[in-house]
Amino acid sequence: MENEETCCIGRMLKVIEVLQNNANCTQNCEEGCSKPFLGPTIVQNVYNTRPVNLYTKNGNLLTVNYGENNTSSVFRVECVNGCCARLRILGTSTTKDTSYTNTNEFITVNLKNISCMSCLNDIELNI
Repeated sequence: MENEETCCIGRMLKVIEVLQNNANCTQNCEEGCSKPFLGPTIVQNVYNTRPVNLYTKNGNLLTVNYGENNTSSVFRVECVNGCCARLRILGTSTTKDTSYTNTNEFITVNLKNISCMSCLNDIELNI
């Protein structure tokens, strides 16, 4: 298995995992996936999730089935070990409070097969 030094997406997902586990980071920041805190401002600590989309090497959005007749392409990082990531599948919320809802379904992804990721706006999930 490749180590985190040779797996840039694995490193970025590990950063997100740490941020989600320590949502009260107080460093100055940049925007995007590597922003070192969750939420729109550093003083607002209500967010605990940075949802991500992943794209396969052939450019397709990674989409998975969950539950009965549901699909999703939005995930929450739960654990990263080198180039292997355990992701929680996020569903579409039916309330206006957030655009996603957590599920109790997970996937494990070999990040060697992922070529690109994008981060969505930080949210708070009831996890």
